[in-house]
Amino acid sequence: MSSKGKGHSSRMPEESSPKRSPQNIPYKDLPHIINADGQHLFCRYWKPATAARALVFIAHGAGEHCGRYDDLAQRLTELNLFVFAHDHVGHGQSEGDRMVVSDFHVFIRDSLQHIDLMKKDHPGLPVFILGHSMGGAISILTASERLGDFSGMVLISPLVVASPEVATPIKVFAAKVLNLVLPNLSLGSIDPNAVSRNKKEMESYTSDPLVYHGGMKVSFVIQLMNAIARIERALPKLTLPVLVLHGSSDKLCDIRGSHILMDTVQSQDKTLKVYEEAYHALHKELPEVTTSVFTEILTFDSRCIQSPPCPHHPVPLQPGP
Repeated sequence: MSSKGKGHSSRMPEESSPKRSPQNIPYKDLPHIINADGQHLFCRYWKPATAARALVFIAHGAGEHCGRYDDLAQRLTELNLFVFAHDHVGHGQSEGDRMVVSDFHVFIRDSLQHIDLMKKDHPGLPVFILGHSMGGAISILTASERLGDFSGMVLISPLVVASPEVATPIKVFAAKVLNLVLPNLSLGSIDPNAVSRNKKEMESYTSDPLVYHGGMKVSFVIQLMNAIARIERALPKLTLPVLVLHGSSDKLCDIRGSHILMDTVQSQDKTLKVYEEAYHALHKELPEVTTSVFTEILTFDSRCIQSPPCPHHPVPLQPGP
């Protein structure tokens, strides 16, 4: 069941807070944390019916919001996992100009703040991190800052490398120049047709008022490029158990990145499962894909909880349905 975490002082500050969400709802009526910059971040909590066995933090992707992970979070609570998430700065019901961030590290800093709050409330529980797309990049960099703190990491179509057609030397140079003179220039929006082959899910995405459908600004693209550079340095440090799920027809996050990740991380327990012809949002894909994705994630988390650290299962690549 989804919980709004009411009544907790660390996430529900003073009732006189004058701040309102971008949807004009007073933050005093919404579960939230306040980050180091004083910005209110909308939070969601999915509490299991009985005592939690572990914590799972979900990092959503660019332009979307954490509410899009409700189906997955509900399934995770069936394993008695306490799932929590927030809308990143500039996303969903959180403060900040839409899809604008001063530095990509703000996303990592805020994630660690939220994780630390939950660890304080639930001491001794294993902690997992799950990220999709840009949220995958956030997860990788968050885990690399706290080596040894996480019991496992799940990445769905993670952003690890830039697409070759996007990151040509000329385009990269042009973006850096534009960032100096026109940082708010729009470079085009995310193509909803590339998100999923599931028409129902695609319609849900395009009609969701909390999803940002505008153009991606030059300054944001620069921050994504900075994140990719940091990921290249971070991957060799990682030794935690990793499950990576990626669609072979993903047009938004190059699958080469997942293969590079598998070759680079030092984890003894690492698995990449490729779903043939699947698009970007595997947790919102055709039913047979999404069902398999949920099963893989639940199996991975359950195994890691039962036998920490995860035993090595040398299954580097499996065909998807």
